[in-house]
Amino acid sequence: MLLHTISFIILLLSLLVYFKLADKFNIIDKPNERSSHSYITIRGGGVIFTLAAILWYFLYGFNETYIIGALVAIALISFLDDVMVLSNKIRISIHILAVSVLFWQIQVFELPWYVVIITYLFTIGWINAFNFMDGINGITPFYGLTTLGSLLWISQTTDFLQIDNGNHLVVLLFISLIIFSFFNARKRAKTFAGDIGSVGMAFLLAWFIIKLILETGRIEYILLVIVYGIDSVITIIYRLKRKENIFQAHRTHLYQYLSNELRLPHVLVSTLYAIIQLIINITTIILIDKGIMTIPIFISLLILLSAIYLLVRYIVTKRIKQIAQLYAKR
Repeated sequence: MLLHTISFIILLLSLLVYFKLADKFNIIDKPNERSSHSYITIRGGGVIFTLAAILWYFLYGFNETYIIGALVAIALISFLDDVMVLSNKIRISIHILAVSVLFWQIQVFELPWYVVIITYLFTIGWINAFNFMDGINGITPFYGLTTLGSLLWISQTTDFLQIDNGNHLVVLLFISLIIFSFFNARKRAKTFAGDIGSVGMAFLLAWFIIKLILETGRIEYILLVIVYGIDSVITIIYRLKRKENIFQAHRTHLYQYLSNELRLPHVLVSTLYAIIQLIINITTIILIDKGIMTIPIFISLLILLSAIYLLVRYIVTKRIKQIAQLYAKR
């Protein structure tokens, strides 16, 4: 408990120091036509997530050196992408390298080759999806807190976090998200996570989820991040149908429609996403613990959740068109 208190103070002071440096070196986010905000904000406050992992590394015995090194590499290239324009090839290459190190350390390469390829595709896709979803105040910290809280709950009945003090890493990340929430989850955010924050957190969550699935043999745990997954995949499908560049920033996620077009408060939309994911997580964990979860039930849940998403998206986009028609008649 004492170490967690000290960690809280260290992480808070570190973020405040970063704010000073970011202000001095003009590391800011200027709104454009694709932004969900209309004011200048400090970019890269999500550096606190990587700092939390580094702090864990030094406080709890220099565990997982290669994975923490991969995290630092992917966070560094993401920070550079925050402050300058980098080639997609360079960025994706570092992502693949970091994910390869992760897979090597948690024995993913011992799986059949086709499973390894599928895991690569899902992991790289997840990292980029999490990055794209970081667009409104509160969504990254609330979603991160929901996922990490669920993992801590699961760790009470499994040992996937107990090895190498992994549970302490999750706690420190939880603390970093709470601190970040104070500066981000408000009507006018002081800072955004930036690529360094969203990509770094996505990498860490990928580590935990893959490790959990490998050690329990339960692919159903992918449901712990299914809200982001469904929103990202279906949005990509819509954009591909419109022949858009899926690697460019946009405003066509459901959460963007809700916050930008329907003008719902950012924090409210972020809270809704987190609550929906929390309900799914609680349901998933209970079904697995009671031995009720089967592959047919898992697939049925995926279909049901996707259908609900499509219905909500249809209702929201229809409402947006109605509003646009009303304005056009004026």
